[in-house]
Amino acid sequence: MQITTLIENLVYQSGLIAEHGLSFYLEGYNKKILFDTGQSGHFIENAKVLGIDISEVDALVISHGHYDHTGGLEAFLKLNAKASIFMKPAALDAKYHGEKRFIGTSLDSHLLNNRIHLVEEILEIDKGVFVMPDSPLVHALDSSFCGFKIKKGDQFEEDTFIDELFLTIVRSGKMSIISSCSHRGISNMINEAVRTFLLPVDLILGGFHLKNSTQEQYDEVVAYLRELKPERLGVSHCTGIEKFCELKKDLSFPVFYNMTGNRITI
Repeated sequence: MQITTLIENLVYQSGLIAEHGLSFYLEGYNKKILFDTGQSGHFIENAKVLGIDISEVDALVISHGHYDHTGGLEAFLKLNAKASIFMKPAALDAKYHGEKRFIGTSLDSHLLNNRIHLVEEILEIDKGVFVMPDSPLVHALDSSFCGFKIKKGDQFEEDTFIDELFLTIVRSGKMSIISSCSHRGISNMINEAVRTFLLPVDLILGGFHLKNSTQEQYDEVVAYLRELKPERLGVSHCTGIEKFCELKKDLSFPVFYNMTGNRITI
């Protein structure tokens, strides 16, 4: 399987666009899968440059309901008439940063008619490709909820990201974990995948929301990764460039920055 990063915060390849957001494209055994849509429709433009036809995508998985992961959803739905959309119900909640800045999903809801599949339990959407709906907070420090709110009626409450999904891909006796933002903690996501599949870890890929982490939070993640010893770690988006540099220095296995246009084989 090849995983292509259609959009991410950084780009160095000529002809591609970067933005604050993330979108992955995967070709499985039987299905073409999109994981998030970035902040806008730019991921579609990048896909064309990279030789990928978004109209042929069979399944779209929404990691959570923030604009930098769902902003391109309306453009996707207008272009692609066949893909099933996998998400948790809370992905369409009214999400805010603080109580003034709306950072949720804005789109014509009619475009979603008869296309949404709500994920309540682990779901295999192609051979060896599993949508994981739960990330129990086993490592309590490794989470990023601070400042994020959900508006219900006239009231705001803390967003604990019960809508967050991630992917686990099982191939050749190993597994890879693909996360888009890891508000509930990358160590908690990995822990749930390890508990479920009992397999060694090849690749961990995605946004790990470490950019503004405390030293204590960062140290907990590093300690967990050192014990786990995955074969490789691909850092994107909300991890932050500074934390990428620290991870590369502090971990003994390969750590790379996964930017727009990057292609990875698993």
